[in-house]
Amino acid sequence: MSFFRPDQLAEVLDRHARWIKGQPGGVRANLAMADLEGADLSQRDLRGARLVGARLARGRLNGTNLAGADLFGVDLRDADISRANLMQTDLRGARLRAADFSNANLKGADLRAGTLEPGGPARRGGPDAQDADGTRQIHKAVLARLQNGTTAEGGIPTDLTGAVLRGANLSDADLTGAMLQNADLSGAVLTGADLSGARLNGANLSGAALDGTRFDHADMVGTRMADCDLSGTRIATAQMTRPIDSMGSEIQRAIFDHERWIDSIGQRGQRADLDGADLSRADLRNVNLSAASLRGANLSAAALTGARLMMTDLSGANLEGANLMGADLSGANLSYAVLAGADLTRVRLGPAAIKDPSGRPTGRSWAANLMGADLRCSLLVGTCLVQANLSDANLDSADMDGADLAGAKLQRATLPGRPPRRG
Repeated sequence: MSFFRPDQLAEVLDRHARWIKGQPGGVRANLAMADLEGADLSQRDLRGARLVGARLARGRLNGTNLAGADLFGVDLRDADISRANLMQTDLRGARLRAADFSNANLKGADLRAGTLEPGGPARRGGPDAQDADGTRQIHKAVLARLQNGTTAEGGIPTDLTGAVLRGANLSDADLTGAMLQNADLSGAVLTGADLSGARLNGANLSGAALDGTRFDHADMVGTRMADCDLSGTRIATAQMTRPIDSMGSEIQRAIFDHERWIDSIGQRGQRADLDGADLSRADLRNVNLSAASLRGANLSAAALTGARLMMTDLSGANLEGANLMGADLSGANLSYAVLAGADLTRVRLGPAAIKDPSGRPTGRSWAANLMGADLRCSLLVGTCLVQANLSDANLDSADMDGADLAGAKLQRATLPGRPPRRG
């Protein structure tokens, strides 16, 4: 990464302003791979600027004109990009998690995975043709850094997890394969946008304009689409939520009786036994299955945001790609469970207080058990893992930004950035 002193950055921006106006001494801004975390670039005219792989997390770019800029692999996590102009920008492979794009203009933006293609962004009038080879070399360096020196097929998906895109203009934008789980797209303009293969589970598209929008093979489990006209969309092949009432009377009754059992502290209903049940793609948002038995159950791609699963037995369960954002799994047993690609953002996986039969605290607690769990590529942003047992767990490529691991057991665990054990 390159570091810029305030005076150096000011000079780069001043010369770029001159370049925009065609004045003497003007030079297009080249801030590729620059460390600008937290920088204030609000209201600036940065049309056509090179910001490949730049670190702008928590930066301020509200009202900034970035039309045609090269933002390949840029880090804009938690940044304020509201009302910014991002028309025709190259945002392939960008990290945009929890960024605020409210009322921003992303018309025609390229938000596909970060792949190296012949011609690069020059195909849409980005960098000048004579700079194409150099630009691709910078892109290649960014991919190498993000992928730890390896180039995965398809590249790095653009990550808009939890991003705020309320009222944003995304017409004709290419969001193929983008990660948009739990993103707020309410009232956004997605006319003609391509969301084929995008991950939209838990996203809010209420009131969005969707004429001509493509959702081919998109993951739309738990997607909210109130007040949306779907008549002009391509959505037939999208993966949709399975409502509980479509899963058979036995599963419906088990969940209903379990919630009665919880509410009555065991006086009515009965504890749910759903071992091995097929709950894949199930809409279980805000459900209360605390202390239920779900050993070996298939909950892959299930919508479990806000669910209460305290001390639930999920040992050996398949939760691959499940959306558990904000769920309470305190004291849960997830030993040898598959959680690859699951969203565990702000999930509580700390110890659960043990209570007596009347519901009074005993002063003792039960730690969450994730021994041997497969957590590869999972999202553990802001997750509470206090005292959790993560022995032998695989956390390769997991995002653990802000996770609390106080007192956690990490013996023989494969952590992000650490090579897997051999033998």
